[in-house]
Amino acid sequence: MFIDKLMNKVKEMRNPTVMGLDPRLDYVPSSIRKKNLQLYGNSFKAASESILEFNKKLIDAVADIIPAIKPQLAYYEMYGIDGLKAFEQTVMYGRKKGLLVIADGKRNDIGSTSQAYSSAYLGQTLLEEDVWQAAYDVDALTVNGYLGIDGISPMIDDCILHKKGIFILVKTSNPSSIQLQDIVVEDGRKVYEVVADLVSEWGKDLIGQCGYSSVGAVVGATWPQQLKSLRKRMPHTCFLVPGYGAQGGGAKDVADAFDKEGLGAIINASRSLMCAYKSKKYQDKYTENEFDIACRKEAINMREELSNILP
Repeated sequence: MFIDKLMNKVKEMRNPTVMGLDPRLDYVPSSIRKKNLQLYGNSFKAASESILEFNKKLIDAVADIIPAIKPQLAYYEMYGIDGLKAFEQTVMYGRKKGLLVIADGKRNDIGSTSQAYSSAYLGQTLLEEDVWQAAYDVDALTVNGYLGIDGISPMIDDCILHKKGIFILVKTSNPSSIQLQDIVVEDGRKVYEVVADLVSEWGKDLIGQCGYSSVGAVVGATWPQQLKSLRKRMPHTCFLVPGYGAQGGGAKDVADAFDKEGLGAIINASRSLMCAYKSKKYQDKYTENEFDIACRKEAINMREELSNILP
């Protein structure tokens, strides 16, 4: 099962960190960008090649200390078909380096459309002459569950068949999430608590040997009290926790996401790792061409910060 692979890698590396790969062109050092401008002109191709090179060096820098990466699809889609090729090659490179790959697409729809999303990222697509082929073949996908079970069941089926995972939005890290997710319904629960209970129910048949389900939940680090209450409410659900680092979440904020053995959650950091070389902490120590070294240093620092709050 996906969840057993993930928890085993977290235990092996003693690190619950996920590196988000959400690359904007201005994150990439000028030397890489100038090289590709000369090769491809001022184009989506040049931008995408620069991003891919950037991603590969970041992956190389942390592959031995971080169990997973999480490329955010929007940051590739905005560079057109070349950007999607960069996404595809980033996925392939990450898996080649032994990392688990979580595609952050927050995908969902109903019926056959949801099945199409699931086939693209978790399952396989039917071609001519009864040939089935994986498209992006990631290990897990973030999913919007607010359409109900109609949009989730095709993905659960593919999780079972192909040993993949999903992380369903429950309590997102953005401040305005309260506009919808904190509304109180008739039985006294808040909307995010209703979704949390559904996620627990949807994932009950995918619980692995580790005690957690391959149907996980996205819960933001910027809501530590809600994170604490949801951990108690969802004892078999693994949390993907965004909002660490650049969004303001810290180690103390995510402490209650974990169980007594220090498992049950993975903490995502994106800009704080990708752009570490631009931070005040590292600006005087590393040049922009040493962005990968700065990323590794910050990843080790994050691992140490998390280890201090784990059992």
